[in-house]
Amino acid sequence: MQPFVPSDQNLREFSLRAVLIGLVMAVVLGSANAYLGLKAGMTIAATYPAAVIGMALIKLMRGTILEENMARTVGSIGESVAAGAIFTIPAFVISGIWPRFFTAGNYVTSSLIMFAGGVLGIMFVALLRRVMVEDAELPYPESVAAAEIHKAGARGGSGTKFLFGAMGLGASIQALVQLSLFASAWEKFVHFKTSAINLAGAWKAKVAGGMLLSSPGISPAYMGVGYIIGPKLGALNFSGGIIAWGLLVPIITYFLAPGVLPEAAPEGDWIALSYSVWKFIVRPIAIGGMLVGAGFTLFKMRKSLATGLTRSVSDVRKAASGDHVVDRVNKDLPFTYVLGGIGFAAAVTFLVTWQIFHVGALVSFVAALVMVILGFFFAAISGYLVGIMGSSNNPISGLTLTALVLTALVMVILGVKGQEGVAAVLGVAAIVCVSAAVAGEMLQDLKAGHILGGTPWRMEMGDLLGVALASVVLFIPLMVLHEGDITAQGTKRIAELTAQQVQVVTAPDGKTYTLDQVKQLPADQKKAVLSLDAGFGSKQLAAPQAGLMALLSRGIVEGKMAWPLIIVGMMMGFAFILMQVKSPMLVSVGMYLPLETTFAIFLGGLIKGTVEMFAAKRGLNEAQKVRVENNGVLLAAGLIAGEALVGLLFASFAFFEVKYKIFANPGMFWISLLILAGIAVYLVRVPLANAGEADEPAPPSANF
Repeated sequence: MQPFVPSDQNLREFSLRAVLIGLVMAVVLGSANAYLGLKAGMTIAATYPAAVIGMALIKLMRGTILEENMARTVGSIGESVAAGAIFTIPAFVISGIWPRFFTAGNYVTSSLIMFAGGVLGIMFVALLRRVMVEDAELPYPESVAAAEIHKAGARGGSGTKFLFGAMGLGASIQALVQLSLFASAWEKFVHFKTSAINLAGAWKAKVAGGMLLSSPGISPAYMGVGYIIGPKLGALNFSGGIIAWGLLVPIITYFLAPGVLPEAAPEGDWIALSYSVWKFIVRPIAIGGMLVGAGFTLFKMRKSLATGLTRSVSDVRKAASGDHVVDRVNKDLPFTYVLGGIGFAAAVTFLVTWQIFHVGALVSFVAALVMVILGFFFAAISGYLVGIMGSSNNPISGLTLTALVLTALVMVILGVKGQEGVAAVLGVAAIVCVSAAVAGEMLQDLKAGHILGGTPWRMEMGDLLGVALASVVLFIPLMVLHEGDITAQGTKRIAELTAQQVQVVTAPDGKTYTLDQVKQLPADQKKAVLSLDAGFGSKQLAAPQAGLMALLSRGIVEGKMAWPLIIVGMMMGFAFILMQVKSPMLVSVGMYLPLETTFAIFLGGLIKGTVEMFAAKRGLNEAQKVRVENNGVLLAAGLIAGEALVGLLFASFAFFEVKYKIFANPGMFWISLLILAGIAVYLVRVPLANAGEADEPAPPSANF
């Protein structure tokens, strides 16, 4: 295949402006995905937004198409580092290994893990690129679309007005929510009639309780996620929420409540009981379902996985042989550099497990060896799956779960126990996770570069810079979200205690503090003293994948698995498979998330279905439908990015204890309903109004 820019033509490519634009996008898109992943358990592919933004900015500077390609390549890598980070780094907090998240040591450890994983992924891709990118059997759908977007940019169809306009709207709505101008959610506990159940005439059970009703969250980002994944997947996710909040929580509360709460207990206590049942009983059941769902996802891909494993060894032999002519569009990083990078990642893994997690030198060496082996195979598998389906459908969490279980079993065999063993398992799994995510994303970008005529070694160098910056920066949004949420919830709780004229607080460990003393405590200690449901793993920052990693690592290494609930969840997951549910994993994630989150995602999916229905009724041709699809995806991506960035801004306000709320207890939920309706109208009308004429040529599809 002849590249768009021939090999013998040298256009400006690795320029300062292209790299700087890419680095800024890597941080922004990575932070947005960290925000989204922690709150909703999902991330969005950054290739398309990075392509549109990079193309628009480079065109303003009269740059070349290869500079656009470079900016997109560097800009999209931050999302993959963020995906690896949010799936694993919060697990150190959830598992109790890091009592305080924000410390210099934790920052260095997190940065080293992310950077080592990123370097490992890039080095393995440099080994595998030639064979995998040139393989005719791998279609790389997202890469082809991204390359065509750059080509179409010459005709002026950038779509940036939709992306940036939606970013402004998402940011504005999130700012109003944070300022508490109106109620952002509605909850109501509906009581069941207290009665008794006779069991075969021999036993009687007093029953009481009810059902917690909730509105969808006022969140442009969640609705944007729902729009992107569509009505079918959005409905699957919401079905998990219905199972959790419409079946399991009410029925468990029905039998549990008589022994816990008096009938005349205030509504707030009933709501708190419902959330406790969900957090401590339903969530472990959901984790069992997630475990089976992840395994089933990998099982369905067994042929692709086996092919990827088989190919990976032969690909390295071909790449290392050097029996080919190297022109500009086929020149990778030198083989010695690649070996040095792999050695660097192995050395970092060894030092982190030995010096930071305090595991023995022999075990640390084995951990580094396991990391390199798993990292190589999962990088190859990740790249192969991206070549078939695109990075949006790459099962990174399933690959990471497999790596974690294998690493945990190796640690148990070596006799490692306690906090050190759990930390070592999570550290190795985190590096493998980042490596697999980076490898898949990078092969996708290298394929797009191959079509456009980009220089591989320059793209690989650009991604190294992107990984390095993302590794040292992404801890900051994680820290701001975690500690900002704790600070916000702590301030709210202290205000409640003050209103109740409580002067002294007794912590779970028996120590007492005055309210003034509590205010001065570090965020994580304040969380413990006040017994707050805040930070990673809470309702606000669910982090479902990290919660699963924490539970499994501690359960396997220390034997503390909540097996009864996990097994119940696994049986439920098997039932989903027998019912031929399309994505058991997505249903289980829906059970793990708050109902307001899955409800808002479901609304976004319904809006996408409405757009498709109107497009069909209007008789739009395929070209017009593709334009509607592209515009809708850009709007959804903009809503996500806008809310995420403003969410991070207000989380930083909470972190620095800046008072910004206008009303302490905002009412007027009807305003929230109007905003939801406005977002729906916006996502329906704008894409359909810009479908274009029937005789216009079809653009490349953006919905991968």
